[in-house]
Amino acid sequence: MTMTARWDVGTDIGGTFTDILAINPATMETRQAKVPSRPAAPVQAMLEAIAAVGLDSTEIRRFIHGTTRVTNALVEERLPRTALIATSGFEDVLEIGRYRRRDLYRLDIPPKAPPLVPPERCFGLRERIDHEGNIVTPLTDAEVTRVTEWLAETGAQSVAICLLHAYANPVHERMLAERLRNAIPHLCVSHEINPEAREYERASSTAFNAAAMPIAVEYLTELEQRLPLGPGLQVFHSAGAMVPLPAVKRRPIVMAMSGPAAGVSASVRIARDLGRSRVLTFDMGGTTTDVCLIVDGLAEMTDTRMIAGRPLRQPMLAVHSIGAGGGSIVKLGPGGLSVGPESAGSEPGPACYARGGTAPTITDANAILGYLDPNAVLGDRIRIDVSKAEAAIQPIADALSLGLKETALGILRVANATMARALRRVTVERGVDGREATLLAFGGGGPMHAAGLSEMYGIKEVVVPAASSAFSALGCLTADFSFLQQRTVRLPLTNFDRAAFESQLNDLTREATDPLIANGIDASAIVTEHTALMRYAAQSDATPVPFTLPLDPQALEAAFHARHRELYGYATTEPAIIESLRVQARRPSEARIARPAGSPIPRAGRTRPCTFDGAPDTPTPIIDRDTLTDTVRGPAIIEDAWSTTVLPPGWQATSDTDGNLFLTRIAA
Repeated sequence: MTMTARWDVGTDIGGTFTDILAINPATMETRQAKVPSRPAAPVQAMLEAIAAVGLDSTEIRRFIHGTTRVTNALVEERLPRTALIATSGFEDVLEIGRYRRRDLYRLDIPPKAPPLVPPERCFGLRERIDHEGNIVTPLTDAEVTRVTEWLAETGAQSVAICLLHAYANPVHERMLAERLRNAIPHLCVSHEINPEAREYERASSTAFNAAAMPIAVEYLTELEQRLPLGPGLQVFHSAGAMVPLPAVKRRPIVMAMSGPAAGVSASVRIARDLGRSRVLTFDMGGTTTDVCLIVDGLAEMTDTRMIAGRPLRQPMLAVHSIGAGGGSIVKLGPGGLSVGPESAGSEPGPACYARGGTAPTITDANAILGYLDPNAVLGDRIRIDVSKAEAAIQPIADALSLGLKETALGILRVANATMARALRRVTVERGVDGREATLLAFGGGGPMHAAGLSEMYGIKEVVVPAASSAFSALGCLTADFSFLQQRTVRLPLTNFDRAAFESQLNDLTREATDPLIANGIDASAIVTEHTALMRYAAQSDATPVPFTLPLDPQALEAAFHARHRELYGYATTEPAIIESLRVQARRPSEARIARPAGSPIPRAGRTRPCTFDGAPDTPTPIIDRDTLTDTVRGPAIIEDAWSTTVLPPGWQATSDTDGNLFLTRIAA
């Protein structure tokens, strides 16, 4: 890198816009921009975003980005030819799956998604290892030759190897991978992707990774060529931290939900700084709304997520996504109004963007109600055309025999109700009363809907952080550099085998820290955090319980009982088992972000007519967010260069020195 390289850059590639935030650590100068996403050329969109903040590649020291490119490819099933090699007798594991219907009461749709790898590309390998790791049937050279010849006939670009009980002993997977390394362009093994019990989930995760590898390698290689920053080029992964590109190329599934995870990571920093013990993140973008629960400064984690109706098993932030973003299409059906999951995306976008879109969207409803500035320029090139929004929503208004503004208000109520259900999913199901939490609203649409959503849900306080429109890009910059490993160990706490525990923990720690050290991080700067996933002997699912070293088995068991009681309302005297161990190695971030520069557009004394529930065509003050010092009572519209916060009647807003907005309901 040249001597001019001094900027740290974070980007978030959304379905509608690509957000970018750049900071010069030496001067604390911060720049922010937004450009339309290019689904067919995401790297080009990132380069355009860099140009939008007045930089070129020679000025960038570090570039971190979050993207849903891999996830979108998996959901849309735009995947290369993939093969699966499993133990003989288990080659149909993906086809059998779990006997769970996608919809219990609809018999007109398939009960479950088809297997990611079709049966004709699944191979049964004659070998066997038992659940304790003992070899029952050795893998022979003749069998390796047989599978090599079969693989050549399939024309597969990528292969997933998932042998029975490889998490207990991966010797056969390693042997086969070594022999096939030159026979197939892309190859992955289950003991590296998901070294845990449950054959179907492990096979599904490995198949996902294999299918994503050609896409990820091509995409990341293009990024390396067009933005040659070496170790300074990093990806945000779904567990809430940065990870080096070589590790991502081997395990592209770590990019699943990387964009939403970046916003949660920034939210954790805000929650700690503000001292809020319960925070609900509300990230409303152009295509989806993503919500997550933060408790005592830690975001909730999950081990499994369903992608296109199939399980993807790896530790990740427990982000719940719904298809209700600003570009979500509004429909009128037999059951009334509905929003999403279909989206207008960035091309052509909502009708009010005047780029050829004609379908009515949530953004069009906001434009009709006066919440969006018709003179603003979005993404440096998009202006709001209210007349086109009216033309899109008029057919729905006519069908309902309502006025345009009444219909737009109804659309927002339906959208808010849909998002309120998502909040309940991440609170009630985790034993938390969401009404006592603070709602942290960001993304392009979050601040516009935050007060209405809180009113419907019963939340008393909303925080709109500085740089809210590019908050996920901010999360990329402020996150830790981290890598995470997890594996099944099955260690009972009764007659605890400390030697086995320490051996497994040491292996996991080495696997988690090696990628960081290989990326130039000094071992002394790496912090490791440990979690035991525990269950009662007769249970199937495990509960995560953090612990410190040296391990005290009695204290760990007491912590498990307490957490189980908190989540499920009871604890028993049954023996407790450590089902899996999780180790996260990280280098803590020292990034500090200054308040982004304000908009040069004067707004003092401006008003425009807006419509709120029970208050049509209200002359509403337009307040420059960067000049807000006193408490403002609604109705009001608070704007900055990149986002709009709607303050309806009955709400008030204040600002702190860091640029955070605090919205609260006015006491009756």
